[in-house]
Amino acid sequence: MTISTTVRPATDLGYLLHKHPDRVQEFTQSCGVARVFYPEANEDRCTAALLLDVDAIRLARTSGRFAPDYTLGQYVNDRPYAASSLLSVALADVFRTARTGRCTMKPELASTPIPLEISLPALPCRGGPELAERLFAPLGWNVEARTVPLDDAFPEWGDSRYVRLTLRGDIRLADALNHLYVLLPVLDDAKHYWVASDEIDKLIRAGESWLAEHPERALITRRYLRHQSALTRSALERLAELGDDVEEELEPPVDEEPGNDAVLETDSMVTTPLNLLRREAVLGALGKLDARTIIDLGCGSGQLVSALLENPGFTKIGGADVSTRALTLAARRLRLDRMPERRRDRLHLFQAALTYTDHRFAGYDAAVLMEVVEHIDPPRLTALEQVIFGTARPGHVIVTTPNSEYNVRYTDLHGMRHRDHRFEWSQAEFRSWASKVCDVHGYTVDFRPVGEDDPEVGPPTQMAVFARVGGDNV
Repeated sequence: MTISTTVRPATDLGYLLHKHPDRVQEFTQSCGVARVFYPEANEDRCTAALLLDVDAIRLARTSGRFAPDYTLGQYVNDRPYAASSLLSVALADVFRTARTGRCTMKPELASTPIPLEISLPALPCRGGPELAERLFAPLGWNVEARTVPLDDAFPEWGDSRYVRLTLRGDIRLADALNHLYVLLPVLDDAKHYWVASDEIDKLIRAGESWLAEHPERALITRRYLRHQSALTRSALERLAELGDDVEEELEPPVDEEPGNDAVLETDSMVTTPLNLLRREAVLGALGKLDARTIIDLGCGSGQLVSALLENPGFTKIGGADVSTRALTLAARRLRLDRMPERRRDRLHLFQAALTYTDHRFAGYDAAVLMEVVEHIDPPRLTALEQVIFGTARPGHVIVTTPNSEYNVRYTDLHGMRHRDHRFEWSQAEFRSWASKVCDVHGYTVDFRPVGEDDPEVGPPTQMAVFARVGGDNV
């Protein structure tokens, strides 16, 4: 694998990687030796190469000397030797400090996106060039992936499952290394070692700044964790800020089967994720209201806030969450530190609990509680109702929440959809709660389905659009 940059002076790449351009350095691995060297290093362009020399004999001789099958096991065993996974582990070891983004000599450069070109001449990719595009393009890469033929001399043999992969983009080096660490074995859909629960921690650490928002996070997580459903579910739950992005991942995977050489999905098999349908439903409802100022109560990592900012018709946008970590992730997602001043003036993010009166909740035309109420302890719901409907009193309030009746359609679900849910309402229970709110606080309500409306159990998500009596309702 080679990593090139044209940032000037390009030789600063050596500082970022913590590897001097003038030396060849060797690092012993369990599978052989990893070497780092620089094919070119000048002011205009610098390239670092990571070469992993795999020792097949060393790989085979890992059994204990006194194991019953020691002699035969040196040469015959059923262990998978996944070169991409071996390279990923070597990358993590050799560039350990670079992956954290730390660089004492060049701290500003380490925190800044720089022009990068990464090349892998032969990479196993079960899904072909299209899968490489789907995994890397959402991360800001310009992807060039070409299938490697089985044999140039015999074109009739067709293509192999390998691709020549080149990635180009202005990316922070630490992020680029973490992208590769996670996605190399994902493309191959194989690992050379047993996957246990500690792999979840590795995945979360490497993907904390990008994986939760990746459109293919379900596929990435399943493949990275070797299709172990319990580990996959746990990882997806940890990636979800408040659990509202998990429900669509509970569906049985339709994209692939373990061990297949190719990804099976086609355009007709790809369904829109529920969290996207929910966000579109909320945005659609807001678009039909005479609302110019919106507050997202329980904004999490800022998905809805980001979408609201794209509409210049919304002149003031608020985002509140009880979790400071969620707000930190929201600021990172929104690129708050680099946001243009005009857009920044429309946005107000702040930490607050929705069960306590806060003057900052007031003054908005509409408020949204998207997958929030089910995270409130039932005895505290009355406090939330008073804070939002009784004190803040926006012209409209949009509430979405899971429909518990739909849970039977999730074949692997036992209990509620997320471990942080305090309850989940049936359609009748949601309507009863909403009607009580209207009676107490002077609102009317309209109920709408989100997602496919199952004739037997209803939609996966239910939405209520409240309108204040006497307000400017549309």
